[in-house]
Amino acid sequence: MSPVLVDDARAGAFTKPPSRPRVYTRSEWRADPPKHKADVLERAPDRLVVHHTATPNTADRGLDAAFALSRAIQRYHMGHNRWDDIGEQFTVSRGGHIMEGRNRTLPAVAEGRLVQGAQAANHNGHTLGIETEGTYMTELPPSVQLASLTDLLTWLCHAYRLNPYEAIIGHRDLNSTSCPGDRLYAYLPLLRASVARRLHVSPPAREPASRAMRLGRPGRRSPGPPPGEPLVPFEHGPATGPRDRRRAGK
Repeated sequence: MSPVLVDDARAGAFTKPPSRPRVYTRSEWRADPPKHKADVLERAPDRLVVHHTATPNTADRGLDAAFALSRAIQRYHMGHNRWDDIGEQFTVSRGGHIMEGRNRTLPAVAEGRLVQGAQAANHNGHTLGIETEGTYMTELPPSVQLASLTDLLTWLCHAYRLNPYEAIIGHRDLNSTSCPGDRLYAYLPLLRASVARRLHVSPPAREPASRAMRLGRPGRRSPGPPPGEPLVPFEHGPATGPRDRRRAGK
C-alpha cells in the first residue's frame, strides 16, 4: 500500500484538531465481553473502509435501536461466525448514532494505533472498518447518517494523519463484494471531498487510476441481491482471510 499521510505543509487543519464526535462506548450499548482481548497493532491504519450492514433500511432511528443493532451484530459475529468479538471498529446507525465496535478501539485511536478487526479479508492488518447501518444499493443513507459518517471520518483522518482522498475506500475496493452498495459507493468521492475540506487538504492534481487497481485488486464487483430475494443481515462480503494476522477473526 502506498503511503497516505498528509504533509504538514499542505494541511494546516492538523494544527486545529476536529472534536471527536459523540461515540457511544461498548459499555453504553451493553456489549458482551469478548472471548479474547483484541490485538492492538503498533501502527496506524492506512485505509478507512466503509461498509453497509446489509440490513433493512429501518425507519427507527432512535438510540435504543442503534444500541440494539450493535448487540445484534456482535451476537451474529460471535455466535454465527465464532469470532472473538464484533468485527468492525465503528458502527453508524441510520439515526446518526456512532458506536464503538471491537474492544479496545477508542483507546487505540487515541494512541495512534490500530485495533485489528475482522471486516476486510486479507486486509485487516492495515485497515479500519466502519459499518453503515442499512442496504445502499439503490438509495443513499439518510442525511443524519451521512453527517455522522463524515464527522467520524474527519476525526479519524486527523487522528491518524491520513489523506482522505486516498484513505477513505469502500469494501469492494479490497474484496469481491457489492458492499457498501452501489449508491453509497458512488457517493464516496463526495464524502472524501467533504472530509478534505474540513481538514484543509488539497484535492489531487488529477484523478488517479482505478482505486481498486491501485490497491492491487481487479476491481470485480458482485451484484446486489436479486429482486425479491431476502437480505442476509450482516453478510456483506469477505471479512477474514488467510493473509490476516492470527487473531483477525478468531
